[in-house]
Amino acid sequence: MLSNFLLKKILKKQDFGFFALIDPDLKNDHILEQMIDSINNNNFSAILIGGSLISDKKCNDRIKKIKKHSNKPIILFPGSSEQISRHADAILFTSLLSGRNPKYLIDEQVKGVKLIKEYNLSVIPTGYILLDSGNKTSVEKVSKTTPLDSSDYKNVLYHSLAAQYFGMDFVYLENGSGAKNPIDCNLIEYVSKNIDIPIIVGGGIQNKEDVERIKKSGARFVVIGTLLEQNPDSKFISTLLS
Repeated sequence: MLSNFLLKKILKKQDFGFFALIDPDLKNDHILEQMIDSINNNNFSAILIGGSLISDKKCNDRIKKIKKHSNKPIILFPGSSEQISRHADAILFTSLLSGRNPKYLIDEQVKGVKLIKEYNLSVIPTGYILLDSGNKTSVEKVSKTTPLDSSDYKNVLYHSLAAQYFGMDFVYLENGSGAKNPIDCNLIEYVSKNIDIPIIVGGGIQNKEDVERIKKSGARFVVIGTLLEQNPDSKFISTLLS
């Protein structure tokens, strides 16, 4: 069974890994099979599955389909407790530390633990930190929280240290789905040099150059989501990961 120990094992073998992010919503039905094929044929460490909003009741069916047809570990990255599925291997058990809305700090987590235990999902405790990307993202709208100012390095660090001191295994720095730009790599480097847990980075990644800069800044995993939706062609995705 997948666990945070497996992710740490991955990081022992390699300095840097890739997560594919699939939003299990109706909007991706027409490209879902192509996305799965592209992920299977490329060097992704695992698949993250989750979205801010699901427009229908078929989220679990899509997760089941992804699990059936993928050879990668499946990690839930749910936008709410309603997206928890027995068809996954593990779950990023996140708390939105950048916000002060109790719904995403603790309420949804308490609602979800019954299913997590029932489904025997491996839990990966993760501090989730939303950063200001210059435009209002879906995460910000749904969570009704204000992202942290990306230029305030110390404040972002203090939130990251809070995750570490809570005993979380990862910090997820996120610009939000559809962000115009990736996270400031100087900020990533600053945080990575001052905390002891690995950093996951997502949001606003446009090309291989962005990936390389994030890698050099000290992040340990990068999340490819919007680009995968926009161009799920396997050859294109391979140019990002090579």
